[in-house]
Amino acid sequence: MESDENIESPAAERQGIQVIARAAALLRALEHRPDGLSLGELAKTVALPRSTVQRIVDALDREGFVIAASAASGVRLGPALLALAAATRFHIAEAARETLEGLAKECGETVDLSLVDQDKIVFIDQVAGTHRLTAISAVGLSFSLHSSANGKAVLAAMSDDELNKLRRRLRLTAVTPNTITTWDRLEREIATIRKAGMAYDREENSAGISAVAIAIRSPSGELAAISIPAPTKRFNATETALSKALLKHCAYLQQKLTR
Repeated sequence: MESDENIESPAAERQGIQVIARAAALLRALEHRPDGLSLGELAKTVALPRSTVQRIVDALDREGFVIAASAASGVRLGPALLALAAATRFHIAEAARETLEGLAKECGETVDLSLVDQDKIVFIDQVAGTHRLTAISAVGLSFSLHSSANGKAVLAAMSDDELNKLRRRLRLTAVTPNTITTWDRLEREIATIRKAGMAYDREENSAGISAVAIAIRSPSGELAAISIPAPTKRFNATETALSKALLKHCAYLQQKLTR
C-alpha cells in the first residue's frame, strides 16, 4: 500500500507544472539572444518577479541548461541543451525537408511540418517564404487540432477508433470567432477533408491568417502534416495554386515514404 507521503497533492502537482512552464518560458526567451539577458531583462520578458526568475535560473544553471553570459552578469542558453538537441531526431522531418524546400520555392510562402502530440499539433520544421509579408510559426510551438489546417488534416487521417479516443480529451475551445466549437460541425468538416484530401483553416486559429494542409504518414505510422499558411488576402487570391502545389508535392513524398 502506498503511503500518504508519497502521494502528491493536487496543489503540489499544479505548482510543479507551473515551474516547468516558467522554466520553458525562460529558455524560449533566451532562444534568439546569443549574448544573453540580465535577470532583470528576463524577468521583464516573461513577466515574472526577479526573485522567481533567480530561483529558476539557479536550478537551470545547476543542470547546465543556462550558463553565465559574461563574467559580469546575465545568462544564456547552456551546453546541456546541445546534447538534448543532438539526441532529438525526427525521421519524418529528414524525409520531408526536400518537400518543404520545393514547396516554398514554388509558391513563395512559408511551409511548415508538424507532428501530432496528443491533443495538439507541434511544429517541428519550417522553410520561410520569400514574400515580404509571411506567416511564420516558430518550431516548437503548437496549435489546437480543431482550429488549424494541419490539425484538422491529421484528425481526418485518423481512424474512427482513434478519433473516438481523442474525443474524450479534445476541447473545442474558440480561438477566433471562426473556430469550430461543436463536434457535429467538426465531424462534418472531417468528412469534407477526407473527400477533398486536404484541410483548410480560414482564420480559425489566427485572425488574418489562412492555411491549407495535407496529412502524411511515415512507414512506422507516425502522423504528420505539411501546411502552407499565408495572409488571408493573398491566400484567397492564390488558394487554387497553393492547393495544387501542396497536393503534388505531398503525393510524391508519401510515395517516397512507402517505398
